[in-house]
Amino acid sequence: MSLNNIDTRDRADMPLTRADIEQRIQMVGGSDKLDVSGQNLQGIDLSVIDLSNADLSGANLSGANLSGANLSGADLSTAILYMADLSEVNLTEAHLSGADLSKARLNNADLSYAELSGAHLSGADLSEAHFINADLSEADLSGTHMSGAHMSRAHLNGAHLNGADLSGADLMNADLSEADLSGARLSESNLSGASVAGVLISAESKEDLLYAIGVRWST
Repeated sequence: MSLNNIDTRDRADMPLTRADIEQRIQMVGGSDKLDVSGQNLQGIDLSVIDLSNADLSGANLSGANLSGANLSGADLSTAILYMADLSEVNLTEAHLSGADLSKARLNNADLSYAELSGAHLSGADLSEAHFINADLSEADLSGTHMSGAHMSRAHLNGAHLNGADLSGADLMNADLSEADLSGARLSESNLSGASVAGVLISAESKEDLLYAIGVRWST
C-alpha cells in the first residue's frame, strides 16, 4: 500500500476544519450550494460564518462553536448538535426536524419559522431565544432553560416540556395542545390565547398555568 493511500485512509474520519468549509464554499460558489451532509464536523469553530441555505443534514456537529453564525434556511435535519454553542445564531426558517440539540447553547438565538418537529433539545439553554411561528411539535424540550423565550404562535403540540423553565416566556397564541408541562416553571409567562387542550400539568404548576392564560381570582 502506498503512503498516499495510507494518508487518505487516516484522514477519512478526521473532522473537517473551518478552512475546509471556507474552501468548499469558494469552490461551489456560495454557502447555498454547500453540501456537507453526513460529514464529521465535531468541535469545529464556525462562529460568525455565513452558512445560509447550506446542507448540513445528518452532520455531526457535537461540541461545535456556531455562535453568531448565519444558518438561515440551512438544512440541519437529523444533525447531531449535542452540547454545541449556537448562541445568537440565525436559524430562521432552518430545518432541524429530528436533530439532536440536547444540552446545546441556543440563548438569544433566532429560530423563528424554523422546523424543529421531533427535535431533541433536552437540557438545552434556550433563554431569550426566538421561536416565533416555529414548529416544535413532538419535540423533546424536557429540562430546558427557556426563561424569557419568545415563542408566540409557536407549534408545541405534543411537545415534552416536563421540568422546563418557562418563567417569563412569551407563549401568546402558541399551540400547546397535548403537551407535557408537568413540573414546568411558568411564573410570569404569557400564555394568553394559547391552546392548552389536553395539556398534562402537575398540581404545583396548575395555578401558574391558569394565571398565564389569563384566569384571575376575585378577592
